[in-house]
Amino acid sequence: MTDTRDRLAEAAITHVAFDGMNDKALRAAARDLDLSEDVAFAFFPGGGVDLAAWIHRRGDARLAEWMKNAPDGKIRERIGQAIRQRLELSDPELVRAASSVLALPPNQPLAGRLIWETADTIWTGLGDSSDDVNWYSKRATLSAVYASCVLYWLGDFSEDRVDTRGFIERRIDGVMQFEKIKASARKLPGVAILTDLATGWIRAPKNTEEGKTP
Repeated sequence: MTDTRDRLAEAAITHVAFDGMNDKALRAAARDLDLSEDVAFAFFPGGGVDLAAWIHRRGDARLAEWMKNAPDGKIRERIGQAIRQRLELSDPELVRAASSVLALPPNQPLAGRLIWETADTIWTGLGDSSDDVNWYSKRATLSAVYASCVLYWLGDFSEDRVDTRGFIERRIDGVMQFEKIKASARKLPGVAILTDLATGWIRAPKNTEEGKTP
């Protein structure tokens, strides 16, 4: 059944450029595969938004595979490499089509979850071992960074998108500076104790599926 779902999604993608990320593309995909339209909507009951989610998660799965053999280096360099790789695994036109669907008010919670899942994929691939509030803060921060990078990348027409590379580096620089400030603040008398009292009870999810929930 998973194979049929994947085949339907792949076939639908070929129609997105002409029909959009919607039910029409899924119906066309079903016809291409000599399947009933009912089968298409059994696998993608939400229509275009479910197709958008499938495309996004396929990209995350490919990124997870890439990260198994990703180059070593400083954490900031590895994060930058992962973000660039995730963008390279994406088709700008598909991202634009998916964004137009995910931007609709009913779909925005899913859009946020998908971005969170990408951040989780990156941190998991980096071997993040945090099990407290830092588990959440790392993913929340990276989600914001990644979302801004996607928006910049979509509007970047520089050769080989070199401007996007610079933007990614600047965004990560900003995050690193913030982390340094947080670390310095914790050294002040009483700050660490207050922080632990406020957040010490927070624990990371115990499995991957839970970890994908913002």
